[in-house]
Amino acid sequence: MNAALELKNVGKQFGSVIALTDVSLEVHPGTVTCVLGDNGAGKSTLIKTLSGVHAPSSGEFFLEGLKTSFNSPRDALAKGIATVYQDLATIPLMSVWRNFFLGNELTKGLWPLRMLDVKKMKTIAKEQLLQMGIDLRDTDQPIGTLSGGERQAVAIARAVYFGAKVLILDEPTSALGVRQSGIVLKYVLAAKDRGVAVVFITHNPHHAFLVGDRFYLLNRGKMVNDFHKDNVALEELTKAMAGGTELEALTHEIQQVKLNESE
Repeated sequence: MNAALELKNVGKQFGSVIALTDVSLEVHPGTVTCVLGDNGAGKSTLIKTLSGVHAPSSGEFFLEGLKTSFNSPRDALAKGIATVYQDLATIPLMSVWRNFFLGNELTKGLWPLRMLDVKKMKTIAKEQLLQMGIDLRDTDQPIGTLSGGERQAVAIARAVYFGAKVLILDEPTSALGVRQSGIVLKYVLAAKDRGVAVVFITHNPHHAFLVGDRFYLLNRGKMVNDFHKDNVALEELTKAMAGGTELEALTHEIQQVKLNESE
């Protein structure tokens, strides 16, 4: 079975600055692929390369086994790659259903008397959110009244409805508390169950481990590790992400400080 998305030895340069070097990854339908890295690891450049903002400087990009390239984010979206950024691109004072169909509004009637099909959009938004397990009392409420986790869930449901084959999530739990993060992770799994290939980009190994099937570790623009869920433990994943020996050195320093304080 072909990967929904695959990068082979992709690099990205901005003048003399090398942002990505020989990055390879595979993302399969109905799985969650996690890309982990700290700040400065190259996650933002990778997201923009996957979503059509940046064209790779080198390497190859495949969709469902076919080599491809994008001219813009809209081009990537038309080919089935949807990206949910941290800021969600929602309008807080606009209703949930309007945000759900933002840029893809349904209309009825004939030109020049065409108008928005409000009833149909409200019905579809309600049904699609329910299918993802999101039960809102009223889709007329401003999306800004929802919690951060619920807004993420609406963005995920929107992407799935509009035919995303690959769903890229940019640090979806970074600004959320424990409960709200749990809500988002639940909907990540719901998208996976719908057959979507999910790319979960995060710096949090605990959240990644809860939902991930495969884990890529990005460091200074390079993929430095690749794990499958069945052959890695959370502790090992955390240690690898932190640089192993660097984490051990830091742990030793902290223990030494505590020892000195107790004397």
